[in-house]
Amino acid sequence: MAAKRNANGRIRLLLVDDHEVVRLGLRTLLARSTGIEVIGEAAGVADAISEARRLRPTVVLMDLRLGDESGVDACRGILSQDPTVRVLFLTSYPDEQAVRATVLAGAAGYLLKEIGHRALIEAIEVVASGQSILDPKITQTVLSQLADGAKSDAAEELSPQERRVLAHVVEGKTNKEIAAALGLSDKTIKNYLSNAFQKLQVNRRSHAAVVFAKLASRTRSR
Repeated sequence: MAAKRNANGRIRLLLVDDHEVVRLGLRTLLARSTGIEVIGEAAGVADAISEARRLRPTVVLMDLRLGDESGVDACRGILSQDPTVRVLFLTSYPDEQAVRATVLAGAAGYLLKEIGHRALIEAIEVVASGQSILDPKITQTVLSQLADGAKSDAAEELSPQERRVLAHVVEGKTNKEIAAALGLSDKTIKNYLSNAFQKLQVNRRSHAAVVFAKLASRTRSR
């Protein structure tokens, strides 16, 4: 059940926020973009998961706190039924631990609600293209926390081919795109990633990307 764009190429977006006024404001704002169509709304975790299954969005724009529930749980539920959906958090809380939780849950990005409307539209387009995005105010701290969870010598344990594959993952490429770029089969790429995930002590693609990017940066700076 792959996430799809509309026939006209527009990004299919599902809004998830427990405040109706916020959803209305976001819907009005996003109507200014010719490349995005809001296809539905949800206010809680169960509704978000159900609507994502029914509507098959390209991107889910979701608040971190949904009343007494957590958007992280919704993110996990949505991605467990369709890993191709891109979940982008939009929240008022610059909580580093919360950001870490969203990345570990497989989210494609985390933005603060103070973001401008043009920047928000651009961020939605970025994650829809397969890339990840974090608010610059919290990026470095979160990357450091995620990298600290990996072994200090994890980068050195990676084979040259695993490094090449992970470099493409950091760029937001799919296994199919990586296979085409490296002249390998999809199955071979999957095996390389499985081995790399084990070495980096991660189990999600988004987590692997940020950990590898940070560890690679540390290695270059030595």
